[in-house]
Amino acid sequence: MKFKSLILIFLLTVSSMLSAQTPVNNPLLPGYFADPTIKQFGDTFYIYSTTDGVKLASGEPTVWVSRDLQNWYNHELDIKLPDGLTNCWAPDVVFRNGKYYYFMGNCQFGCNIYGYVSDSPLGPFVPINNGDAVIPVGTAKKDLPALDAQYFVDDDGSVYSYFGTWCTSFGGLGWAKINPDDMTTIIKTGIIPTQQLPKVFEAAYMLKRNGKYILMYSSGDCRLSSYAVHYAWADSPEGPFHYGVNNPILETQSGVDSPGHHSVIKIQDRYYIVYHRHDIPHSSGGETRQVCINGLKFLSDTIIEKVDVNMMLQSPINQHVKPLPVASVTATSFYHLKASKNRFNTEDIDFKYLPEFAADNSNATMWKAKTANYPQSITYDMGSEVTIKRIETCFEYSTYFYQYKIEVSNDNKTWKIFADRTQNRRAGSPMIDDDFAKARYVKLTVTGTEKTGLFPAVFRMSVYSDTFEYPDLPSNKQMNEHSVASTNSLLVDFDLSKAKTVKGLVNKGTLGGNFIGKQKVIVYKGKRCVYFDGHSKIVLSKKAPQQLSWNGAFTVSVDVLNPEIGEGECLVSWTSRDNMLMSSYAALYYGTSNYGAMAHGDGYVDLGYSKLPQAGEWHNIKVTFDGMIEKIYVDGVLNRELPLMLFVEPSDIIIGTSGEPWEFFSGYISDVKIWDYCFD
Repeated sequence: MKFKSLILIFLLTVSSMLSAQTPVNNPLLPGYFADPTIKQFGDTFYIYSTTDGVKLASGEPTVWVSRDLQNWYNHELDIKLPDGLTNCWAPDVVFRNGKYYYFMGNCQFGCNIYGYVSDSPLGPFVPINNGDAVIPVGTAKKDLPALDAQYFVDDDGSVYSYFGTWCTSFGGLGWAKINPDDMTTIIKTGIIPTQQLPKVFEAAYMLKRNGKYILMYSSGDCRLSSYAVHYAWADSPEGPFHYGVNNPILETQSGVDSPGHHSVIKIQDRYYIVYHRHDIPHSSGGETRQVCINGLKFLSDTIIEKVDVNMMLQSPINQHVKPLPVASVTATSFYHLKASKNRFNTEDIDFKYLPEFAADNSNATMWKAKTANYPQSITYDMGSEVTIKRIETCFEYSTYFYQYKIEVSNDNKTWKIFADRTQNRRAGSPMIDDDFAKARYVKLTVTGTEKTGLFPAVFRMSVYSDTFEYPDLPSNKQMNEHSVASTNSLLVDFDLSKAKTVKGLVNKGTLGGNFIGKQKVIVYKGKRCVYFDGHSKIVLSKKAPQQLSWNGAFTVSVDVLNPEIGEGECLVSWTSRDNMLMSSYAALYYGTSNYGAMAHGDGYVDLGYSKLPQAGEWHNIKVTFDGMIEKIYVDGVLNRELPLMLFVEPSDIIIGTSGEPWEFFSGYISDVKIWDYCFD
C-alpha cells in the first residue's frame, strides 16, 4: 500500500506494539459496525465488518485500515454483488494463492455464503464460482442457514469454513472442508452437535494454538443483552469438541451490552479479541453496534480466561499525533433523548448528546444536534491561540456524505475558512482537512447530508498542530443524492367539513392533488366521515414527497372509529414496502397486533398499542417522529414510545389500507392530516 508523503515521519512496526505507550479507547471505530473480522496483511491491519445502523444491517460494505490499531481509516469496498442483494453480512477475508478472498453472507435469496477475489485487500472484488453461492443454505445439514462463515487455514494448508446461525434450532454448527486451490469446491462437510457446543447460536471462529483447535462462538440474541462468547477445544478441526471452562468468556457487564460475534488476532505472543457491542444508549432494533478490542489470555492450551472489557489494549503511537486539548465546547443545540424503558433498555432513558462529547476522544459518545435541520454548528475553544494544520472529523455515519465548513477565529466573532466542504459528495471517516492557521476557536458547521433526516452528529473532531501519515486509500465514489429539507407545513389535509363525496375532493395541504375514491360523506355518531367496508381505499393523486423519505420527521393524525378491531387494520400509509427490511416501512394502524399502531417491517421495532383504544368510539390517533423517537398518542395522551431511526422510501399516500389485501380498514374515518415535521 502506498502512503502519503510525510511532514512528520513515524515508524509503526509489529514489534513496537509490545512496548505500547497509549491506550486504545473502546469502541475502536467511530460508527456502527458489527461482526468484525480483523486481519493483518504485511504491517497493516484491516477490519472487515457488517455495516450496521441501516435497515437490517444493510449499509455499504467497507474496510477499516490502520497501522497502529488505534487510528483507523474507512474505505468503501467495490464489490460486484448479485442483482437484488443489499446485505454484506459478517465478512471474512483470506489471503491464499497470492489473492485476497472475501466471503460474506446474505439471506435475501436463501441464507448463503458468496465469495469474491481481488489482488488487493482493498479490492475491487469480483465474484468467484460464477457469482453463485460458495456455501449454499443446507450445506452440512438440511436447511441450515449458511451465514457467519469464518475460514481457517491449517498448518498443512487445509482450508475449513465454519458457519451457521440459529444453530440451536438445527442441532449444531456446520463446517465444510474447502479445496484450497480454488477456494470454492467443497470436499467434505459435517456438523458439530450442540452437545459439544452448548448454547451455540452463530458466529463461529476457529484458531489453533500449540496443536489444539479452539472453536469459539456466540450464544443468545445479538439484538438483546443475552449475547455472549463461548469456546470449546479439540484435537482435530473436525472434532469432537470439549466445552471449555470459564464460559461464557465474554458477556454483558457494566458499561458493555451484548458483546459477541468476534475474531481474534495474534501479535507475536499476544492474542486480542475484536468483537461488537451495542451503542450507548442501546438503540432500538439492536443493530447499531460498535467494534471493540481487548486482550485475550490463555491460561493453558485449552483454557481461556474471562475477558476483562475494562482492560484497555496498549498500542503504539507517536506522542506528537495526539490531538490538541480542548478547553470547552459549545453548539447551536444538542439532542436530549428521554424515553421509557423497553426490551433493549431495562431502565428509562435520559441521555444528552452533549457538545463536549465530540472532544472527549471517545467513539462511545457523540454530539448530536437537537434536530436534523441545517445548518448546525459546534465550536471548540482551545483555551489560547494554537497552531492548526489538520482537523479530522468522524461523523455519525461514515458511509453517507456530510457537507460542512470549518472556520477558525481568535475572538469568536471574526471567522476565516479553514476548509470548505459545503459541496462535498463523498463519504468517509475521518474526513481529513489540512491547512495552516493560528487561532483559538474552531467551528464546524454542518450544512447538509446525503440522507433526509440524518442529524448533524459527530463522534470525534480532532484538531492537530501538525500533519502525519495516513493510508492512501482509493477515493470513495461520489453520490448525487441529497437530503431534502422539511417545508414545516401541513402536507395532507383530508378535510370532510364541507364535502359531500370523496370524488374530486381537493387536498387542502401544501402537497396539493385530489383524493381518489368513491365513498360518500355521511354523519356517524356526530362526525362527518366516510365508511370503509374492508375492501375500499382512498388514494391521493400526489405521491408522498422526499422530505418524508429516509429518517425525515413527520406527524400523522387520524380521527377514527373502529366498530370491531381486527389484527392489522391500516389507517394510512405513505411509504413503500419494496425491499422492506427492518425500519424501512412506516404506516399507521388501528389493530390488535404488535404493529397495531406503527408498522416498520420488523417485529422488533413495530409499535403495538400499550392500551388498545376502545372499539366503537371516536378517537384521535396521532404519531409523531423527530428522527430519534416515535410516539403514539390516543386522544392527546401518550400511549407508546420507542427510540428508533427509519430508512423509508416515500410512495403512494393511501387511506384505509397499506396496499396489502389483508390490511384493509373497516370502520369510519373523519379526518387525516400529515405534516413534514414533528409536533412538540
